[in-house]
Amino acid sequence: MFRRLFGGEERSEQEIKQEEKKIEQSVQKTRSGFFGRITAMFRSEDPITNELWDELEELLIAGDVGAENALKIVERVREKCEKKGFKFASEARSLLKSELVNRLDVDTPQYSERSTKPYVILVVGVNGVGKTTLIAKLANRYKAMGKNVILAAADTFRAAAIDQLQHWADRVGVPMISQQPGSDPGAVAYDATQATYNQQADVLIIDTAGRLQSKHNLMKELEKISNVVKKRWQYAPHEVLLVLDATTGQNGLIQARAFTQAAQVTHLALTKLDGTAKGGIAFAIVQEIERPIKYIGTGETINDLALFDGESFVNALFEEE
Repeated sequence: MFRRLFGGEERSEQEIKQEEKKIEQSVQKTRSGFFGRITAMFRSEDPITNELWDELEELLIAGDVGAENALKIVERVREKCEKKGFKFASEARSLLKSELVNRLDVDTPQYSERSTKPYVILVVGVNGVGKTTLIAKLANRYKAMGKNVILAAADTFRAAAIDQLQHWADRVGVPMISQQPGSDPGAVAYDATQATYNQQADVLIIDTAGRLQSKHNLMKELEKISNVVKKRWQYAPHEVLLVLDATTGQNGLIQARAFTQAAQVTHLALTKLDGTAKGGIAFAIVQEIERPIKYIGTGETINDLALFDGESFVNALFEEE
């Protein structure tokens, strides 16, 4: 059995189980921290009390789920428990898990999956979040699926960004299109579309500048790149992937808001999730900008990337040590 996903991805049941394992490993620190305490609370036969709900709200906030999110989660789970006449904490466990999954279940506005070749991905995010490494992992993932991939170094503001992407392109074994530092990013995008067309590549992944000092300039730059690829392919870019560092906590919300305003973000990628005990930031970010998480980084190697699944993520949070 296979499941078809965005960009023509297909996964077998075995691959799905492997990625569920990666998700479980990536939330180990979070599971051992605040969510471990929540798990302990809701596997007990203790009676449901006001103190239980207060403590749940505090733990959710401490785990970076966000104050407003935490309040809504507690209110809805409490209301459902009262309607069902539940008396013990263990009875509320499944309702809490279901509500958490619901908080991650959002759709990208005006976005629909299109079977297309090439599949053009515009990758955005501030410097330092692991954007270039995420691009390398994506390229490696598509190459392993038998796709011909081209990378484009449209972050021309920093010479280091071009060099770093070239390093990863060489390592993965895919071509990269670039120009000199300081060149017009739109010109790089144009060259990349030409190369993708001429070589009949399956996937084009475009890196972009990560500066937030001027959202206006950033917006103009991203619009220009988008317009260049749109001239070649009507619906391109087919995906605008915002990369966020899970370890930055609430700072990730600021970045998410800024980039969503500057670009037509369709999906999120969370990096370094395995490095934080506050994986609850995933709920806060999804609710803040109403975009789904598509990928999570699960480690430092080239293969440490998993397609995100809300139910698997929540189940992993509630796994007992």
